Parts: sequence; structure tokens; C-alpha cells
Amino acid sequence: MAPPPTIEPHWSVVDFIHKGPWWKNRGLFALNICLMIPLLTSVANGLDSSLVNGLQLLPDWQNYFGKPEGKRLGLINSAQFLGNLTGLPFTPFVSDILGRRTALFLGSIIMCVGIALQAASRNVPMFIGARYCIGLGLSFCQNASPLLLIELSYPTQRGRITSMFNSCWYFGSVVSAWHADGSQWSWRVPTLVQALCPVVQIITVWFMPESPRWLVSKGMESRAAAVLVKYHARGSDERDPLVTFEMAQIRHAIRLEEEINASTSYWSLFSTPGNRKRMRIIMAIAVFSHGNGLVSYYINIVLKGVGITDTETKTVINGCLQIFNFVIAIVAAMLVDVAGRRPLFIASTTGMLATFSAWTITTALYNTMHNVPAAKATIPLIFLFFFFYDLAYTPMIVAYTLEILPFRVRAKGFAVMNLTLMATIAFNQFVNPWALEAISWWYYLVYCGWLVFELSFIFVFIVETKGRTLEETAALFDGEEQPMDLIAMGGVAADMSMRLSRGIIVSQHDNNLDPHIKSQEKSDEYYEMRRRYRESDVTASSSDFHARAL
Repeated sequence: MAPPPTIEPHWSVVDFIHKGPWWKNRGLFALNICLMIPLLTSVANGLDSSLVNGLQLLPDWQNYFGKPEGKRLGLINSAQFLGNLTGLPFTPFVSDILGRRTALFLGSIIMCVGIALQAASRNVPMFIGARYCIGLGLSFCQNASPLLLIELSYPTQRGRITSMFNSCWYFGSVVSAWHADGSQWSWRVPTLVQALCPVVQIITVWFMPESPRWLVSKGMESRAAAVLVKYHARGSDERDPLVTFEMAQIRHAIRLEEEINASTSYWSLFSTPGNRKRMRIIMAIAVFSHGNGLVSYYINIVLKGVGITDTETKTVINGCLQIFNFVIAIVAAMLVDVAGRRPLFIASTTGMLATFSAWTITTALYNTMHNVPAAKATIPLIFLFFFFYDLAYTPMIVAYTLEILPFRVRAKGFAVMNLTLMATIAFNQFVNPWALEAISWWYYLVYCGWLVFELSFIFVFIVETKGRTLEETAALFDGEEQPMDLIAMGGVAADMSMRLSRGIIVSQHDNNLDPHIKSQEKSDEYYEMRRRYRESDVTASSSDFHARAL
């Protein structure tokens, strides 16, 4: 009697990950130290965004520049924004063509030039030019850094580490406020503090690995595999099942993307049904993420509207709010892989709607009936509103955007998300103060209605991505077949690697007749991928067969 047919195991990335504490894995420990380098970009952004407001409080700065006001002050405040906006459309091309590390390096150099000009400024035009230069450099850093984080992170830590990127903005904001406090310091000293983050990045960026996804896309598979071996597999060897699983999925995903789009442009983001679904979500959450603009940019007007006019009291409230935001955002970043993305988005938006509705009522009671207890109740409601906001929108606006975008359009899609953010910020800065002055607290009702729309959109369109590899997550919007193909491709490669490591050598003929691949009707693609990557990876040796797409 013939034995029953052998059933191929259905492997997933969970079967190959490190089980113990990450700090006991030397490769993973070194990787997470390296990932602190791109995280500094968000710290630098938060520091710079809050710096000008802090400098304007210093008498030395005001006297040196002749107490600027009106259009001159407006240009000082918007110069960094304009520089960022100018560079943003070009940043994806630098990241995709020259590499993520190169883009981060160039951006940091431009930032340092701008900071040097700012510290040495002799007049307002020079100061404005310096601010513009800082914004231009920051645009390249902001595009490259999150790409490095999401494409280098260990599979089970990707969500948390990438979510920390935007959360670190508050840390820079708090540091900026501390350094800008007190007129006994020259205004040039807190300005020079800005240089710390980009200088560290310039010195250390070449000591961190390049994105293995970018390396594979350029045909440098041996280097990509070496990165994964060193940082994901304790430096063991290229037959490690996790390395072969990841490499197979990366190759397969990039191959599928190339079949859809031979070349990519911004139009590629809207040329396929899957990409249109992605961009609908990305642009929507970008707008939603600055639905807090009424508080973030005009807290002075909001507090004045409930009777809080003392400068010291307002400063304390605003400073405590920044620290509170940082703590909650970091905690929320640690929860993204536990609670899931969709539940956090729903809980966050629901809480914001409930809190802002109560906030509207307390403001109305104070303005119409001069109810003092209602005014006092507004302060904890502001903190509660930001608690719910920081549950999802602070940590996940960057992380969720990047993980649902395929590799070949990831940098460009992220740039469009940032452009949408800037357009929303510009709207907030123009419309909110005018509306608050015109109709006072009645304008809050508009925000309540908008939050209802946000909740409806989140409930209908947000897709859960917890527990998937980066390639599996990005393929979710292209039908059910592609994620399953990616899982199968990674599983077959890992299974082959484990057989080789146990000395079970499978002949070339057996490989060609692999029943699992044949059953998936992927034989032709398998042959083509193996030939294509053998020819394109000139750095590989003939012994690298086990590291190719199996």
C-alpha cells in the first residue's frame, strides 16, 4: 500500500521570528540602535517647528531684528513651511534612485547649512532664507527616514517602531520650549541646538544598513540578504529560514509591482483600483490628522474664549499639554500591534467626537451664560481630546500610510500624504482664526459635524493590517490572491532552506517539479524570477542559490 502523499507545511513569518527579549538578540539590538538615527528627524522637526515661536518670546531676538510684525513676521513663520513644500515633490525621486540613506544624508547637510545661516543671521531677509533652507533639507529627511524605519525593522517590531516616528515630534517640541525659555540666553544658542540632530545623522547614517527592499529593487540581492542575515538572523547564515522567507516575499512583491507598472510616477498612485483605494484612505487620514488644528494652532484663542487670559497660566497649560501628548503618543505606539490599527482608529475618533461635543457645550455655556464652572471643565476636556487624538492619529498617520503602500510607489505616496497634510495646515491657519472671530463658539459645531464624517469614513474604509509582513500588508488592496501568493512564496523558500540546512539536498529537477509551486500555477513565474535575479545580481556567487526566489 502506497504511503499517503506528503502535505507541504504552511509556514508564516511567525514560525521563524526571535522568541526571546529583543535586547538579547545581538543583531536585533544593533538594528534598533541604528533605527534611532532616522527617528532623530522627527525630533528635529518638532524642535524646529516650535523654535520660532519660542524665539519670538525673547527680548534679545525681538530687539536684534527690529521687532518684526505684519508681513515680515508672516514670512518668518512660513519660510520653513515654504521650503518644505518646495522640496517635497522631488524627495521621492532621490529616495528611490539614490537610496534612503543618501536622501537622509543630503537632507541633513542642507539642514545644517540652513541652521548655520540662521545662527549667523544679521537681518530679517537672511533669517528668512535660512528658515527656507532648513525646510528644504527637512523635506528630504522626512521622506527618507520613515522609509528606512519601515523597510529595515524586524517584522514583529515594524508597527511599533514606525509609529514612534511621528510621536517623537512632541519630544523635540518640549526640548525646544525648554531651550527657548529665559531671556538671559542669547537667541543664537537655542538656534544652534537645532544642529544636534542633523549633525548626528550626517556622522552616523553610513554606519546603518540600507533598506533591503531598495537593494533588491536595484538588483543587489547579496547585499540585501547580508543585511537581513546580520540584523534579523543574528548573523548566522543566508540559509536562515527567516531570511529566505523575507527575501522571497520581497522579490515576489517587487516582481508583481513591476508587472503592473514598468515605470512609476505620481500618476501611478491613481492608475490602478488598488492604488486608488490606498490613496483614498491615505489622503483622508492626512486631513483627519489635522482636525485638531483648532486647538494645536490657536490654543491661545481657545483659552481666551473660556476666560483664561493670564499669560503664565496659558504657558503652563500649553507646556503640560506637549509633555502629555508625548507620553500618550509613545504608549499608543506600543499598542498598535496589540490592539490593532482599526480598533485604535475607531476608538480614537469616537473619543474625539464625544470629547469635542462636551467641549462645545462647556464653551457655549460660558459664552452665553458666563458659567464659570463650565469654563474650568474645558481644561480637562482639552487634555482628554488630545488623549484620544494621540491614540491613533499621532502614531499611525505615518506608519499606516507607509505599510499599505507597495514598494515602488511608497516614497511617492508618502510625499502626497505630506502634501495633503500641508494643504490641511494651510487651511487651518487661514480659515480657523477668521471663523472663530466671526462666529465664535458656533464654529465648534462645524468641527463636531466633521468628526461625525471622520468616524463614518474610518468605520467603512480602514482595513486591519496587524500580524502581516510588510509585503503582505501592501498587497491587501490588490485582491485576496496576492497576499496568499506572498505567504506561499515565503513558506516554500523557508521550507527549502530548512531542508538544505538539515542536509536534505533537493535536486534541480525536483525544484522544477515542486508540487506546491505547481499547484499554485506559479511555475513560469518561478523560472523567470530565478533567471532574472541570477543575471541581475552581479555581486552574487554561484553558491547563492538558496538565497534566491525559491
